[in-house]
Amino acid sequence: MEVILKQDVPNLGFTNELVHVKPGYARNYLIPQGMAMLATGKNKKILAENVKQQGFKADKILTVAQELGGKLEKLEVKIGAKAAESGKIFGSVNTIQIAQAIKDQYNLEIDRKKIHVDQEHIKELGTYKAKVILHKEVVVEISFEVFAE
Repeated sequence: MEVILKQDVPNLGFTNELVHVKPGYARNYLIPQGMAMLATGKNKKILAENVKQQGFKADKILTVAQELGGKLEKLEVKIGAKAAESGKIFGSVNTIQIAQAIKDQYNLEIDRKKIHVDQEHIKELGTYKAKVILHKEVVVEISFEVFAE
């Protein structure tokens, strides 16, 4: 079944993209959640017009994302956490804390949903890496250090 995505869906596609999915996934999840619409002839024509109108804006958005990506590559983010003597953190570090640390330390605003950490939960002190997806063509890997407060 073909659907047109109304917003970015992780591991599936980006906004205004035509994708093939199983009918149950489309009917039971994507369409009711407002993430996609059926790819009928009328909707495909609307999509083509939208893409045409957004074409000139896309270059500007890509340039801004590349500039931000260049700044992010150079950053070394430090996140303080309460920890035991063994190095285990009380709680865990998540994308909300990473985004807040970037904002506090470097005054750059990044949506926490665009940050993806390799591990599920970070529960120990050390240095880790995370991917920041700024645009479908701009993916930056940043490193961050979790230290004891």
